[in-house]
Amino acid sequence: QVQLVESGGGLVQAGDSLRLSCTDSGRTFSQNSMGWFRQAPGKDREFVAAISWRDGEIFYAGSVKGRFTISRDNAKNTVYLQMTGLKPEDTGIYYCAADERLYYSVSYYYAGNYAYWGQGTQVTVSS
Repeated sequence: QVQLVESGGGLVQAGDSLRLSCTDSGRTFSQNSMGWFRQAPGKDREFVAAISWRDGEIFYAGSVKGRFTISRDNAKNTVYLQMTGLKPEDTGIYYCAADERLYYSVSYYYAGNYAYWGQGTQVTVSS
């Protein structure tokens, strides 16, 4: 069973950095591809970043590429999202997601393809 818990959110100023963590209490973390999504008030949930369990391939949304870094530590059952150069438009609830079935590159970008979700952690970036 996959149980995801996010942490590390907070209130920061534009230009600051944050590192989000997502820990899976289940036993199959290393066999799950992991993704980060975010949702701003009044907007749809959007893809941020993902990392494949098969080969470690990484995917980023264009809006965060070069500023955010996703990584995973299978020994700690944890995936991280290092965020630098934060902007007010990065504000939202950040969700961690997992699924073992993702294969084609395009599949990592869609929230509907992930079976497991955390409860989310709030990130607020002030200008």
